[in-house]
Order: sequence, then structure tokens, then C-alpha cells
Amino acid sequence: MPHIHCSVSNCHYWGSGNMCHASEIMVTSDRIGATMPNSYDAPQASTAQPTPVNSAMETCCKTFVPKNSADVKNDGVQRR
Repeated sequence: MPHIHCSVSNCHYWGSGNMCHASEIMVTSDRIGATMPNSYDAPQASTAQPTPVNSAMETCCKTFVPKNSADVKNDGVQRR
């Protein structure tokens, strides 16, 4: 997996040096991100509809889970 850099330090998958330690991530459009539950994440990516956007400002990372959250296992993604 390529290195994913992320500066969201309160995410469960965040690591030193702004490295993402998620086993996989899901990036989609803000529109889809706002309408799908938190459990809609990388494991569902192969069945997701394409979501074209016009700029980076219209994208969101669905893999975010707050540190120490009870929701850590809801998305099906593992910390590596």
C-alpha cells in the first residue's frame, strides 16, 4: 500500500509523522460522505458508484474514526 499522509491527529489511524496506519482507506465525494453511514468505508469500495468531483475541496476520507471511539470496529478497517 502506498504511504498515505494525514494530519488529522485525533483519528484512530493517525501515526507519528502524519502517517495513516489504516489497512485501507475510502475517499469519496462530500455528497456521498454526508449521506452514507460511518460503516460505509473501504470494504464497500468495490461496489461504490463513481463519484466525480471538480476539486479536492469536494472530497472526504470516510475512514476517519476518532481516537478512543467505541466505533473503531464499525468500518471494517484495521489499524496496521
